[in-house]
Amino acid sequence: MRKCAVRVPAPAAKGLARRAFLKGACRAAAGLGAWTALGQERVAGANERVNVAIIGCGGRGRFVMRVMIEEAGANCVCLCDLSDRRLEQMWAFIEPVQSVKPRFEKDFRKVLDAPDVDAVIIATHDNWHAPLTVLACQAGKDVYVEKPHSHCMWESGVMVEAAAKTRRVVQVGTQNRSTEYNHQAREIVRSGRLGKIGLVKVFNLKTGSPFRFGEPGVRPDGFDWDRWLGRAAERPYHQKLWQGGWHYHWDYCGGDLTDDGIHQLDLALMLMGDPGLPKSVRALGGRYVHQGDDAEVPDVLNIAWDFGSFALTLDMSQYPAYMEKSTDVLRKKMLVTDWKQNATRVEIYGQELLMILGRHGGGFVVEKGSSQVVEKVHGQAGDLEHYRNFIACVKSRKPPNADIAVAHASNLVAHMGNIAHRAGNVALAYDARTNTFDKPEATALVKDTYRKGYELPKV
Repeated sequence: MRKCAVRVPAPAAKGLARRAFLKGACRAAAGLGAWTALGQERVAGANERVNVAIIGCGGRGRFVMRVMIEEAGANCVCLCDLSDRRLEQMWAFIEPVQSVKPRFEKDFRKVLDAPDVDAVIIATHDNWHAPLTVLACQAGKDVYVEKPHSHCMWESGVMVEAAAKTRRVVQVGTQNRSTEYNHQAREIVRSGRLGKIGLVKVFNLKTGSPFRFGEPGVRPDGFDWDRWLGRAAERPYHQKLWQGGWHYHWDYCGGDLTDDGIHQLDLALMLMGDPGLPKSVRALGGRYVHQGDDAEVPDVLNIAWDFGSFALTLDMSQYPAYMEKSTDVLRKKMLVTDWKQNATRVEIYGQELLMILGRHGGGFVVEKGSSQVVEKVHGQAGDLEHYRNFIACVKSRKPPNADIAVAHASNLVAHMGNIAHRAGNVALAYDARTNTFDKPEATALVKDTYRKGYELPKV
């Protein structure tokens, strides 16, 4: 098995990187014919348990790992995190569903070099998603990577290329693609019953509060702060940053657009038949309500994308107390939500009918004039099905529901929105052939900068 180098290689030169991106995009558009020849050297039998390791043992990682064990039949052999406390917390959380204690690691390279690991779950902060996915593919591991699967547009193309070249199963954590009621909604859209669709609205109108750093605290013994920062710029240790504060800073995250809004964006594009990439984007937003706090990302953002045959818009917030994501009741019960104050809905405006749909539970409704209900479908969240789909595909070598090549487009769409905002709340024309915008300050944000020793691996 290929060993993981202590320092990952430098990225390809600009021209080579662009060609890699274009190859990945082409494979995505073509449905990745290489899947028919996926590597068979480590395929588990139909009744054999898949050995899984997880890198990143925070709250989301704990949930994914436990459900992967309990509902999908995975066997956890290794936990990896830079924090001793999080390793212990993870074990305490999964112990009720797995009797054998997995080994603990703080160095991800040991996980990727381990011969007993079939697949890796990546649940770190965003700027580690791409390098870990590429290295895992190159080490012969299948991957379940949390969304957003990349920290920038360029990385996404490299990841698509890595998965195709190594013939690995790579599932992205956009679980709406495994939800039955979403498939039913897609069939209604596909049938033409709504009429010609010219406008799709996505909402991510969540509550929120100001972010304050507070005291930096003392770095825990053995905690590798430099490794946690990864490709991001060097800065002094701060406890609040790695304990969730990274969500508010561009070096580690794309704000709530890529953290949560990407779920609805991906769902909307799935419903519209995965139409590819838009030809333009424009944005308006800022830190309007929580002005003066320690966050960089916006608390209000309005974005519009032009797909040629329809417009897609997104409204995002992080302040109104009365807006709610689909609650646990909606996620687990067969109920339809109160749409007006549902923070995470999708609205599809056909010429004849309107469809309103919730993510992660809530089902959907189809209406005609005067809010008369034509069809109402209940539905639960698809987390369990998504994890089962991943484990099944590790065994079968079939493409998963949220294959990296399919998730590539919605990932780029989300990053495009952030770029239009960060470039000055501007309108941008986009050239998918070259992965560039018509403003150089925007194109400069397509690819991250990388500290020496933390460059994205060559593919």
